[in-house]
Amino acid sequence: MSDEPHFLREERVEISRADANSEAAVEPLQLGKRVREIRLSQNLTLEEASKRTGLARSTLSKIENEQISPTFSAVNKLVKGLGIDIPQLFSQPKRSAAAGGRRDITRTGTGTPHPTPTYEHEMLATQLTSKKMIPYRTTVRARSFEEYPEWVRHDGEEFLYVLKGSLLFYTEFYEPIELFEGDSAYYDCEMGHSLVSTSEADAEVIWVTA
Repeated sequence: MSDEPHFLREERVEISRADANSEAAVEPLQLGKRVREIRLSQNLTLEEASKRTGLARSTLSKIENEQISPTFSAVNKLVKGLGIDIPQLFSQPKRSAAAGGRRDITRTGTGTPHPTPTYEHEMLATQLTSKKMIPYRTTVRARSFEEYPEWVRHDGEEFLYVLKGSLLFYTEFYEPIELFEGDSAYYDCEMGHSLVSTSEADAEVIWVTA
């Protein structure tokens, strides 16, 4: 028989029960879903994330779709390539218990730069996590559709507003259409899409991804 006082054993049992109840209330982490959330929050395609992390595009896709579990080496590559730390990868996004006063102001030219071969993005409202919308300002560097190795596609819906210049808006199921300053478009992001500047200076747009 244990020499531990009875009241300590009872206290330990109560703590164990509380821990069990707490664990039962915690939603299990879906690592693949978390990787996808982080990738999309940075407006990265699978191809771009593959180049950043050094992981094959097919491997990333399998991880995001919970078809395989990442190895320790793959986790390190994800963390380094996506510019995050390990706790961010293995923690659920924080959710507010009730509607609150979230606010984020981005001063002119102070957004987070994210250049790609075809676009030069300026990510806006980057201090807020778990956003329902991802806003960013983009300079369209591409001058030909052939500059895109594949269609840009990702989850969600997207709103596009032309700030400066003109561009050709390519979509997978429609003919290309030229958009001018003040024009806008709303579309399904899972449909392949891309932009090509047609004005003398590179076009500039505001994108909001939901």
